[in-house]
Amino acid sequence: MYLNSPVTQFDSLSLTTEPNSEEPEIEKEVVELPLTRPSLPLSTGEAGIYPAQRGNSLTNQKSEELQKTLMAHRHDRQLVILQDFPDPDALSSAWTYQLIAQQYDIKCEIIYAGALSHQENIALVRLTNLPVQRWTLQTLKSKDLSSYQGFVLIDNQGTTSQLLSAVQQAGIPLVALIDHHSLQGELNSEFEDVRPYVRATATIFTQYLQSGLMALDSSINQHVKCATALMHGLRSDTNRLMQAQEEDFMAAAYLSRFYDAQLLNAILQANRSKRVMDVIERSLKNRIVQNNFSIAGVGYLRYDDRDAIPQAADFLVTEENVHTAVVYGIVHDEDEELEIVIGSLRTSKLTLDPDEFIKEAFGQDSTGRFFGGGRTSAGGFEIPMGFLSGSNENSAYAKMKWEVFDAQIKQKLLRLVNPRDNPIQSE
Repeated sequence: MYLNSPVTQFDSLSLTTEPNSEEPEIEKEVVELPLTRPSLPLSTGEAGIYPAQRGNSLTNQKSEELQKTLMAHRHDRQLVILQDFPDPDALSSAWTYQLIAQQYDIKCEIIYAGALSHQENIALVRLTNLPVQRWTLQTLKSKDLSSYQGFVLIDNQGTTSQLLSAVQQAGIPLVALIDHHSLQGELNSEFEDVRPYVRATATIFTQYLQSGLMALDSSINQHVKCATALMHGLRSDTNRLMQAQEEDFMAAAYLSRFYDAQLLNAILQANRSKRVMDVIERSLKNRIVQNNFSIAGVGYLRYDDRDAIPQAADFLVTEENVHTAVVYGIVHDEDEELEIVIGSLRTSKLTLDPDEFIKEAFGQDSTGRFFGGGRTSAGGFEIPMGFLSGSNENSAYAKMKWEVFDAQIKQKLLRLVNPRDNPIQSE
């Protein structure tokens, strides 16, 4: 299925609460009835119910719960917090939440603390006018957080956002948590929809649309752009639909009625920057390959170039006889005087669980939060450097610091890749 052209073969499926305007009146009722059915009685004859039906039942239940939550927060002002480096799945899902919430006179501001450095993410925001704002910790100091009655976490659980602690300290309650990653810890949320078995948060939000939380209208430009963003988010988190499941295809079929194929193609054609190509070159030069794992440290990167790391991992995993690639580097934010080790994992090995692998390799911090995690075929980790941050104007010290972190990360990874070997023993 190619997403740069309309998917007309799905037009006959009953996927939307809105009837096709070209159908005669008698057919409109036929389309609407299956979508307004009550939750399926799973207690009787559950063995004969298809997975998609069980998914519809859960979606209907969660959609009703979310609707009640939104109604209870009419006229509120909310913050939608994304991970520091939001991807298309997060961006598109947050935008959809904002549009749904508008129907209840809820004003949402979508914020992140890091950077948009991946060329496709930059193109997505610019070409669709996606309403997302960068709030640094310094920005927070100038904001009156008392004007917000709640915050929302979408496609993350706060472990990858610098903003969470400040918002929590301001006493703002967590209204909704919607994610497709495994639970990272206990969060007291008024509404929660966490489905680790779903490939993309964009799929969950598309299901909300299908259940009737908001009716997409192809004559409204903003709806078309949002549907295009959702298609991109769904596509990116399912590896171009190659790892999609039935519900992802059903969501894509629904979105095919509204998205702009030319706009999506323009987003996907965004060129890599020279800095990204330099990082890919560094990963090739520095990689070590053992037991079909390719591991590469790429040294220091500017904060704005952070997304070069997952792109380098995407490239390394395509090498012959490599099924898993891990690329990492020290990312430096000059504005916040912050340094953090950031890494990405990509794998084509079906029996390797990125979430388990990363959590076992790097463990947890003092509060019990894992330094990283993952989903099908991909994962990532972030390790704050704390006291050792900065002082890189001394080149000898900077080199020594990198060598220490490089050796430590390799040791933790190779302990799992080659458990019998001494990973830092020189040849």
